[in-house]
Amino acid sequence: MEVKLCRVGTIYLPVTNVVKSVDWYVRKIGAELSYQDKDKAILNLAEISIFLVRTDKDQTSNFFDIYGNERFIMTFEVDGLAALEQAHQELKELWCKVGEIENRGHAGRNFIFEDPDGNKFDVWSELSPKFKKKYSTMF
Repeated sequence: MEVKLCRVGTIYLPVTNVVKSVDWYVRKIGAELSYQDKDKAILNLAEISIFLVRTDKDQTSNFFDIYGNERFIMTFEVDGLAALEQAHQELKELWCKVGEIENRGHAGRNFIFEDPDGNKFDVWSELSPKFKKKYSTMF
């Protein structure tokens, strides 16, 4: 393949109420709003754009694996276990739906949280070495 895909630019998420969802993403997880109308919004978070698209009820970005476990489409990374524990506690204090911190048998620890529409996201305590090297001044 000659074309090299460089990064994920935008993730599209279904939401039932754009105004409510924008408020949640901005207040609870620190996204920055860059565009909004009645049917969509564009947020900046963790070096990607999150495009919220108004949909009917009962639609999420989640899917089920072969064993029937509901899965998330995206994992956010934080820098270490202390940062993971802090993010976990802060989301709980903001009354977000947050799962327990898990040991999944690989490096680091994880937890899952949900937005108001039930879109699930994972948080992992391990920053990618390439990202950490490239953005070392941030950490």
